[in-house]
Amino acid sequence: MKRQRHEVVVDLINKYEIETQEELAEYLRREGFDVTQATVSRDIRELHLSKVVVGNGRQKYIILQQGEDNNLGDKYIRVLREGFLSVQMAQNILVIKTEQGMAMAVAAALDAMRFSEIVGCIAGDDTIFAAVRSVKETKAVMDKLNMIIKG
Repeated sequence: MKRQRHEVVVDLINKYEIETQEELAEYLRREGFDVTQATVSRDIRELHLSKVVVGNGRQKYIILQQGEDNNLGDKYIRVLREGFLSVQMAQNILVIKTEQGMAMAVAAALDAMRFSEIVGCIAGDDTIFAAVRSVKETKAVMDKLNMIIKG
């Protein structure tokens, strides 16, 4: 039951701009899950969800990383922001341009963040090719990256 709920949480935060635990709980109830605020809070912690600011001053939940150390997410974000220049989509491949010499670090940060949509990355000196599972998911990853970069 918990694993199924976690899968639904991931789907929901990828579909909607969910800003609060209460909003997430309401979406889960609509999906047929009888959840409490404590359950939603635990799910957020276990899934390593973080909030990012979206353009209109609101925030939304995203999955940044799934490692043991929650402080690592901040380090990865810093590496992305310092090295990132641009991103373009070529079907299900993201072509990410970085500062000279930063591609390996930015690719390592992307790998460590464990975006479920990204299959793998290849990095050169200032360019990364990130293979994504589908064109639809490629657009979602681009949106996530842009939100992280803009802060």
